[in-house]
Amino acid sequence: MSQLFIDIGSTYFKVAHKGKIDQYFRDFNKNILDDLNGKCAEIIAQYLPRDIHICSSANGGLSTLIIGLTNSFSLKYAINIAFNSGINIIDTVLYPKIESESVPSELIDVVIVVGGIDSVAHVFDEKLSVYLEKVRYENIVYVGSRKSVPSQIDDLVVLENIIDDKLMIREEALKTYLTDLYQADIVGKEDIKQLYAITANQIFSTPYIVNRALPSINERLDVADPFIVVDIGGATTDIHYSRDLVTDNIVSQSGYDRLVFKKLGVYKSRESLVHTARNNEFVFELLEHLNVTENILEEQSEKATRTLMQLAIFLVLYKVSRHHAQYVELKLEILNSIVLTGGISKVLSPEEVDDIVLFFYKKILQFHSAPNTLLDSNYEIWTYGIEKE
Repeated sequence: MSQLFIDIGSTYFKVAHKGKIDQYFRDFNKNILDDLNGKCAEIIAQYLPRDIHICSSANGGLSTLIIGLTNSFSLKYAINIAFNSGINIIDTVLYPKIESESVPSELIDVVIVVGGIDSVAHVFDEKLSVYLEKVRYENIVYVGSRKSVPSQIDDLVVLENIIDDKLMIREEALKTYLTDLYQADIVGKEDIKQLYAITANQIFSTPYIVNRALPSINERLDVADPFIVVDIGGATTDIHYSRDLVTDNIVSQSGYDRLVFKKLGVYKSRESLVHTARNNEFVFELLEHLNVTENILEEQSEKATRTLMQLAIFLVLYKVSRHHAQYVELKLEILNSIVLTGGISKVLSPEEVDDIVLFFYKKILQFHSAPNTLLDSNYEIWTYGIEKE
């Protein structure tokens, strides 16, 4: 291998060179560049900046609030595009009910406003401005009717309407904007910007890189279509999936999309993962199946980490199943393969993964068999995508 690939995760560095991948636990008392040089200086010194390629998932993704005119088109389309751009949806607001809707307490990275086709006017009125005055946000983008662009919102970015006159989705402009925003957030982090001292190439987000690997993944791994890749890390859990698994009627140009669950990480978002688990009606039965008690959720041990990773697998499948799908429902009943990657690949055994997946399929879907599972034990899928850059 004549190139050096580096993935900056929320918990680990992954370094791929000369046909092998090494993993290093991050020292959070140091900035990323100093920590990386301290652990890998001899490796980095072997490569020119033009031959060093870096991706990162250390920022955990962006948060968004979506305000839409209807559930069936405006919100549905914007949610789909946001998720597939690596954005975490904090809340959605149905505009006709905006006066009674609650306001998010946290700072929102980007607000998306959408509604109506271009021939429709007077979609939004002063209620929008009144609501937005209560929201703390960094960016706001409008992708609704051209005849209804809100005129009194500062720093409003106006893009092409995501709904055409035939009620079909137009995703490219918004998806590019959100992807660029996500990318800017990554490279805008001071620690990440310092990495340009060792590379002459653009630094990409890891979810973007993994998604690039999917069209040709079966050339490297024994997977059968349709499949999903579940990436369970320290800060987030991502699902990369084929559009063949989507049950909605959205027509997309992309063959593969991704969902980001910001609150299902095992380290940085451990507390929210535990909270989600406690509020799931099936988790206590799952814990019993694993021969552990609820107390395991409060422990700080290797066994507790393994249990949390198993819970993350169950919960993320649950969140996209027909029994719970909040934003995107996947046809898990026709799934042939599940590939698991990320930090989980260094912790769980194939048997532990199979056990959880089979439990989910039997308990939730009432199936007596489950898709084939494959553990990316060398954590190399991201290297397939970064090679294409």
